[in-house]
Amino acid sequence: MKKKIILLLSLIFLLSGCWDKRELNELAIMMALGIDKSDDGYKIIAQVAVPAELSSKGGPGHSQIVLFQSTGKTVEDALRKLTKEVPRIIYLGHLQMLIFGESLAKEGIGKALDFMSRNWEVRADYYVVIAKDNTAENILNIQTPLDNLPSNYMFNTLKIAEENNSTTVGIKLSDFIGDLERRGKEPVLTGILITGDEKSGSSRQNLESISSPARIKYDGLAIFKEDKLIGWLDEYYSRGYNSITNHVKRAISTISCPKEGEGEITMEIENFQSKVTGKTLNSSPAIEIKIEVIANVGALECFIDVKKEKTIKEIEKIFEKEIKDNIDNTIKTIQNDFKSDVLGFGATMYKHDPKEWKKIKDNWEEEFPNLQVKIDVNVKIEHLGAVDNSFLQNMKD
Repeated sequence: MKKKIILLLSLIFLLSGCWDKRELNELAIMMALGIDKSDDGYKIIAQVAVPAELSSKGGPGHSQIVLFQSTGKTVEDALRKLTKEVPRIIYLGHLQMLIFGESLAKEGIGKALDFMSRNWEVRADYYVVIAKDNTAENILNIQTPLDNLPSNYMFNTLKIAEENNSTTVGIKLSDFIGDLERRGKEPVLTGILITGDEKSGSSRQNLESISSPARIKYDGLAIFKEDKLIGWLDEYYSRGYNSITNHVKRAISTISCPKEGEGEITMEIENFQSKVTGKTLNSSPAIEIKIEVIANVGALECFIDVKKEKTIKEIEKIFEKEIKDNIDNTIKTIQNDFKSDVLGFGATMYKHDPKEWKKIKDNWEEEFPNLQVKIDVNVKIEHLGAVDNSFLQNMKD
């Protein structure tokens, strides 16, 4: 409620000082934009906030958003055609989410992004995502619980997940375009999908049920080669990607207990730092990754004495191996299956050894799959929680 009032007040403030001032009641505030393929080019789906409902609680039959759609040869052409059915000027200044359908992403999204980057009204701080195995239109048709503005729901969910989950990363327009322009770094985007009964997702029932029939969630990372989607990393490999690219902030991870079959230990990552450097080794390019992790023990299923330093060291070594194996498997999968340098190893070589990069940059596609990578992981456990050994140990004793 408070956020919606602030949104209205900020719009009034911004518009009051613009050289081409527009009254609030003349605008259709677009909160999310979906772009799909169409027969003649692009199909756009605009999720527009209803001003009269933003500051009210609403009720049965009262939606705080409305969807408009049109097609055109270009994104700008399709947007202008919306004027035939929208009684207000489309305003993109508060855009929160840009969603591309997977089919369009496979063909390339560069041309669509060019318009978005040139539009002076649009800030570049909104998230860009890919509708996994689906269209942007279907994603935007889902009514979301907890927040009646689906764009708010998607934006805040991704922001929170990025800060607390090692498998998700929020990519904004400026980040994606930056990777497209940078030599030696291919882009990625987060995937968003629909779970449950998709047909019920657009109905009021999706908000009124304790367990919504359909929900949207973030899942996996889309791998790009230039501006074209070429494949997906699942949750396991997405964690590895985030570890390498230093996108892990706080997260939970599980490892096996020292004795096989005893159970698992939940590790709470408090600090995760990744440093990637490039060098020439035996006349060939090589990458070195150093990981420093500070973690706490969150849950303990093992019958072990964590008051002993030897036990703590043993847990640290297990966690180090878990992280190292995940990173190693991720690198090999990206090198062998995708051959797309989304990890930015080429850009790293340029930064640390520009002379070597100058020699190999024109053949980087051939060099990347065979690149040597050394991984070093160091884990330090700081806290064990409110207790030392688990009460499960006392039950056993």
